[in-house]
Amino acid sequence: MAKNPPMLVLGMMSGTSADGIDVALARISGAPPRLSAKLAAHHHLRFTASVRRSILNLANGGATSTAEISHLNFLLGEEFARAAIAASRKWRVPLSKIDLVGSHGQTVFHQGEATLAKGVRRIASTLQIGEPCIIAERTGIDTIADFRSSDIAAGGHGAPLVPFVDYLLYRDAKRGRVALNIGGIANVTVIPAAAIPADVFAFDTGPGNMLIDALVESITRGHAHFDRGAKIARSGKTIPALLEQLMNDSYLSKKPPKTAGREEFGLEYAKKWIAWGKKHRASPSDLVRTATVFTSLSIADAFRRFIFPRARVQELIVAGGGANNPLLMAQLAAVLPGIQVISSAQWGIPTEAKEAFAFAVLAYESYHGRPNNLPSATGARHPVVMGKRVHGHAG
Repeated sequence: MAKNPPMLVLGMMSGTSADGIDVALARISGAPPRLSAKLAAHHHLRFTASVRRSILNLANGGATSTAEISHLNFLLGEEFARAAIAASRKWRVPLSKIDLVGSHGQTVFHQGEATLAKGVRRIASTLQIGEPCIIAERTGIDTIADFRSSDIAAGGHGAPLVPFVDYLLYRDAKRGRVALNIGGIANVTVIPAAAIPADVFAFDTGPGNMLIDALVESITRGHAHFDRGAKIARSGKTIPALLEQLMNDSYLSKKPPKTAGREEFGLEYAKKWIAWGKKHRASPSDLVRTATVFTSLSIADAFRRFIFPRARVQELIVAGGGANNPLLMAQLAAVLPGIQVISSAQWGIPTEAKEAFAFAVLAYESYHGRPNNLPSATGARHPVVMGKRVHGHAG
């Protein structure tokens, strides 16, 4: 503990929904396996509608230019800096008291699986924007960003990264646990009882809120971005024929390690099923209901195919926006009998703060020069120190 005195670390994250920036303040000390990390505060800053549209256009592969990508990178750097400053004011914690910032940035492209590029060689690639030099300059705090690239360079998928933190938080000598995050994409971290790091495995199960949100935006013509309280889904009925087609998606049967994003389940994917609904005259609420059921069943399918054969599971700890969808949570409990379904909030980490908190921990480990990926989760050839550090200007 003496080697790693307590630090106040700010973690920041914008997910696939691109609705805004989550900021988490963590008090962290020590080193694994005795690392202590506690959430001190959480703040959310929403993007303006125009910024969100620009992000989603880029992330969905829309027409753009190198100028627009460069501008958006620096604009989001300013937005992340603004979020950090606003959070510190809200908490009445001076920036001078914060030791480190860990910024995930905003993913606009992620292809964890290597493919042939320009006929030259097979490569995987990822791009997170939100210029960290801007964050460091505006806050005066050393900032660590670009976490995924080092793992990809080592042969990994560059995702999922949160399992490193899940292992530190949830490992138990007697109980097998799965940490489930339902953001735009749903992902799991499997932590068998008495696990060592090599026993942990993780992967993206498929779409989380992404398809549901896209349907809701289409139905409401952009007036709503998600199904608050599952109100729309609860008013509809499941469409068996559509659900069967969704469950036959080839991604579900693909073996881990695997990652997914907008490239697999983004706008083009949603348009396909919106067109299906129009052709078959399906009601909007029925489409949303079916997409919600699909999310829960695809997660359960991942348990049956890939988790139950390798681990006994007693608890499922859920975070992310999907944890606030009562229908989705009820369905998970129904399709995974015998497993206790728990919100991450019961562990002192609000569901919406989990990933930002995780990047505070990842930044802390990177700052101390310690490997902070889990090769068993990402598929990397070996552990690496993820994250690039930009020095802040305290003066």
